[in-house]
Amino acid sequence: MKKIVLILGMLFMTLSQAQEMKPLPQISVSGEGKVKVIPDQAIIKATVETKGTNAKDVKKQNDIQVEAVLKFIKKMNLNPADFKTQRVALNPQYDYEKKKHNYNATQTIEILLKDLSLYDELMEGLVDKGINRIDNVVFQSSKMEEYLSEARKLAMKNAKLKAEDYLFGMGQKIGKALSITDNSQNYYPQPVYARMKTMAMDAESAPRETLAAGEIEITANVSVSFILE
Repeated sequence: MKKIVLILGMLFMTLSQAQEMKPLPQISVSGEGKVKVIPDQAIIKATVETKGTNAKDVKKQNDIQVEAVLKFIKKMNLNPADFKTQRVALNPQYDYEKKKHNYNATQTIEILLKDLSLYDELMEGLVDKGINRIDNVVFQSSKMEEYLSEARKLAMKNAKLKAEDYLFGMGQKIGKALSITDNSQNYYPQPVYARMKTMAMDAESAPRETLAAGEIEITANVSVSFILE
């Protein structure tokens, strides 16, 4: 009798496990959310580069130009926390034709410009004071996290809408989300130029306008698996 009960118990456990292992009907889709905004900030990476045959002189000249650049930035009344020296380098470069070493010194300054109306004045002053290389200008919003949150919500709505489209006419409904994977990339969005202005102006007219920040796209991507009901 005990053996029969034991066998029945094992059979019941086996059937229960088999039911638990039965895969749930589900659908997996991707979703994308985009938010277009007008940028109100720019990150500028500007470099002073000097070259010569004497390492000490090259470095000294580079320091003099950088000092002038930093003084100008301070006169622009930018927050001290919004600009910093990002990279300093002094590298030998061998000239195989002349069979001698030259030296290349660089210092890169990163500036967070929170008032884009100062863009032209800042860029012109940087070049005047010694900047001879603009490595990168990236436009962004001061409300990035807020817009990213909005883009994520739109991505989830888009994923659910896709799933409902696929189930059209099949007599099934979308249930709870079984899994959600964030496929978004961490990056500062590059500007999408919505307009360009060319202004011919003489010395007595208003300052030149060279910036066309346009709009930027803040994007979120998700993969979602929904249970089918």
